[in-house]
Amino acid sequence: MQPIDFADILSTELQLAHTGYLTHALCLQGTAMLLFNGAEFPLQAGDCLIIRRSELAQIISTSPDFRTITIYVTPEFTQMATPLSNYGMRGQMMLFNNPVMHLNACQQERCYKNMEYVRTRYEEKSHHFYLDLTRNAVECMIIDFFDFHAEIYETKNDLSHQGAQLMSRFMELLEQGEYRTHRDIAYFADRLCVTPAYLSETCKSISGYGAAYWINRYTALEVSRLLRDRTLTLADIAYRFDFSSVAYLSRYIRQNLGVSASEIRGGER
Repeated sequence: MQPIDFADILSTELQLAHTGYLTHALCLQGTAMLLFNGAEFPLQAGDCLIIRRSELAQIISTSPDFRTITIYVTPEFTQMATPLSNYGMRGQMMLFNNPVMHLNACQQERCYKNMEYVRTRYEEKSHHFYLDLTRNAVECMIIDFFDFHAEIYETKNDLSHQGAQLMSRFMELLEQGEYRTHRDIAYFADRLCVTPAYLSETCKSISGYGAAYWINRYTALEVSRLLRDRTLTLADIAYRFDFSSVAYLSRYIRQNLGVSASEIRGGER
């Protein structure tokens, strides 16, 4: 399973072929109708589409001239390339409800250049720092996605119903760093005065993922950030997260980031 793949179109067959990948697509021309999370979303030239799990999206119709630039990225590589901002967590919740962003002309140009840059740098496999090179290209693309999303939707992020309020309070605990020493759902449920099952069910209904996913997502992202700081030893990082040993931390990194700690730190291919 290669960490990044590219396509010049969107189709249900391609989505299924990239099961588990994140889909990032910019519609260049034509139109399509997307079925996602039980709802239909039109896609037209200038629209950007971001879907966390490719297999959840079906392309139910397209115009004859429909064309996109599409980049599929594994969750592990995405975590490794995620910027030093937690905006993506909240943005992801909104994208679960509406995965399409309508970009203005300036945003479209930036988006296209970023995606072409990822494609170009990904092909430079002889580069001595290939992993760092591709990670930085993907990170630049993600940062602009954050910017687009914040500009378009952040003012609409005021959800008032009870489930959304619980999810927001859960996110606040995670953003405060509680996951560094507490990674049990029961701990967070107790802090929020609900049962673990209710917390997980609410998270899934609001964001598409249960509470355990979000706890692990924050943990993996922070571990990835600290690994980039070569002044910290693996023992330092294990201590900060209350891992029982460096060996346990190393297994966690391999399982959740898809590469070894040495590959992240040394930029090996």
